[in-house]
Amino acid sequence: MTYDERFMAAFEGFSAAHGQTQISNERRAGKQKAKSYIVRKPLTLDLIRGHLDGRNGVGSIPINESNKCKFGALDIDQYPLDLEAIDAKLQKMGVPCVVCSSKSGGAHIFFFFTEFMSAGEFRDKASEISSYLGYGGCEIFPKQEQVLVERGDVGNFINLPYFDHEQSLRYAIKADGQPASLEEFLDLVDDRLVKPDVFVGLTFGDPIDEFKDWAPCLNCMFGQGIPEGTRNTVMFAAAVGCKKEQPERWKARLEEINNKFCTPSPLPASEIVTIQQQHEKKEYGFPCDQEPLKSYCNKALCRTKKYGIGSSSMSIDATGLCVVKSEPPVWFCDVAGGRVELTTDDLQTPQRFQKACMEQIHKMPPLMKMADWQAIVGMMMEDMSEIEVPEELTYKGQFMDLLESFCDGRVQAQSAEELTLGKPFTDEDGFTYFKIEALIKHLRNNKFDSYGRGQIQERLKELNDGAANGHKRFPTTKGDLKQMRVWWVPAFNQEIDVPKISVKGDEVPF
Repeated sequence: MTYDERFMAAFEGFSAAHGQTQISNERRAGKQKAKSYIVRKPLTLDLIRGHLDGRNGVGSIPINESNKCKFGALDIDQYPLDLEAIDAKLQKMGVPCVVCSSKSGGAHIFFFFTEFMSAGEFRDKASEISSYLGYGGCEIFPKQEQVLVERGDVGNFINLPYFDHEQSLRYAIKADGQPASLEEFLDLVDDRLVKPDVFVGLTFGDPIDEFKDWAPCLNCMFGQGIPEGTRNTVMFAAAVGCKKEQPERWKARLEEINNKFCTPSPLPASEIVTIQQQHEKKEYGFPCDQEPLKSYCNKALCRTKKYGIGSSSMSIDATGLCVVKSEPPVWFCDVAGGRVELTTDDLQTPQRFQKACMEQIHKMPPLMKMADWQAIVGMMMEDMSEIEVPEELTYKGQFMDLLESFCDGRVQAQSAEELTLGKPFTDEDGFTYFKIEALIKHLRNNKFDSYGRGQIQERLKELNDGAANGHKRFPTTKGDLKQMRVWWVPAFNQEIDVPKISVKGDEVPF
């Protein structure tokens, strides 16, 4: 295969759509602002060539129509990043993957498989890898375990590496820490292909058996070592675990953990006593949003642990927002591993969002305060994907269809004087004239009330270069010429060439 064919095969995903991103020069939080949208056309070899040649960047949607993936990725948006150190740690962990620089200067860690695997199984293992790596909570692609294809959903895409490959900043890291050329990247992909069952069975690090039922972040840090300057936060979280595990002797258990796992030196006894006094006065939960716990967090796994956060966690695990640009728009969101279809009102209102989750995925997320919910939705909308739709699914497309049926329908004026009867009239110059009140009546009779009079007028002006109305001298009665205010648009072409049917002898064709 040629290099572009090999590249396309590596990023095989959703067959009927692909992604594109328009990048602006504006930056936010260290990241270039961009508008992402999904085109409902396959990712073709010509598009891949244009991407590699630097003409038009594209993205691939990892999850396919069967809810499986042949590649996946971790998207780490922290700056600055030591890509060489990340790659070295992953190789030491025995994780087969390729680390690439992303367009915004972060990291895309790609995983490639010999065959398609369950998107849910991939996401579970990818969450373990990201949390052990110290980047828990980073974005995982595919972002969802399922796509609601029958409802117009296509999932989220990830931008591909090697845009303008000869001078690309989205390159892979070789084992020696140097940037890889396109051909070297493709060789890395071949070398690090892995069977799905092997990937799912990966184990890494040294998890401590006595903490197997604890929150994964604590187990991981106890095994790797508690980062310097974080002992107080970690021991505070450990006290929560101790009270869950040994409520009768949790103080002694906390002291044991402090002496054994806080290296090179344990937290002073006075500070341990302070933590104990805090937990005596009040029942605390894990400080999941504080570092270093946040970087080692794996919420999905933690919920399954006996001494983890449990199902009573008050956070909402909502990601992967997409909007289908129909009118009205349709939204899709991933919630706790399920895919939910939403209206704008559902997304805007916490109670309606909760109800949609209960009805569609049979899960009841906690009811958030309006201010907190608005913050969550706002963050999701910053990274959402827009899914393009055919024009007939927009108000404009529906209006155009009805306008055409009005102008070319059965009730046509045979002469201009019939305009007063509400009929459209087409002249020899190729223009169709009508009273706007008659058009509005036709729209309302067909249950189209999405446009008011002003919007209807603007649409008509667009069809005739801004001048689609005025006074015309038409006869209102036979022999009587008066000024009549009418609108006009170029006539719709409805002429169809019907081939002649040749009939031999007395043969009847029907």
